Amino acid sequence: MKKILLIVFSILLIDQFLKIYIKTHFELGYVFSIFSFFLIFFVENPGMAYGIILAPGYQGKIFLSVLRLLLILFISYFLYKNVKKKSSNFLVIPTSFIFSGAIGNFLDSALYGLLFDTGTVYHKESHKWISYTGISKISGFLKKGYASFMEGCVVDMFSIPVIETNIPYWVPFFGGGHFQFFKPVFNFSDFVIFLGIVLLLMFRKKIENVEII
Repeated sequence: MKKILLIVFSILLIDQFLKIYIKTHFELGYVFSIFSFFLIFFVENPGMAYGIILAPGYQGKIFLSVLRLLLILFISYFLYKNVKKKSSNFLVIPTSFIFSGAIGNFLDSALYGLLFDTGTVYHKESHKWISYTGISKISGFLKKGYASFMEGCVVDMFSIPVIETNIPYWVPFFGGGHFQFFKPVFNFSDFVIFLGIVLLLMFRKKIENVEII
């Protein structure tokens, strides 16, 4: 259990440090090139990992926050049962990655609206997400933040446009367009969730004694 707690704490520490640093030092939309294929690109995401929108609008945002919470509760129970019965590390460690990433993004969604003075908010009259200008400051929980509990947006900052080119005009349907791979912007939590899923798939044959309920 100590090993799991160390993994979770370490991932959350790195994830929240990166997110809070980016949000309190750069304006929304800030782009900085580390390598030609690796950028720091600060965006705020009301949806799921890699910018996926599960359901549109304010209701979709709240539904996603609740879904994240339920997923965290389920994975915590799953981990507890399998750690208790000493299941394979090929199962427990990747699941810990997924668990940590889910908590990391849930913290943004649940608390960042209360913690920061500015952020991306949903305008109910126009049914659009509205961005902001300037650099956010930590307002603390005693002062009014930019949104209520469960209404905060997730901070994303990594972009890896490995392939970026213009499609030749002679290509049917898509000619003259712009192509970029990989386009979605993501954060450290998204990465460890993806890593956990990949490891589970890689070592699925070595995983034994899985106890879900």
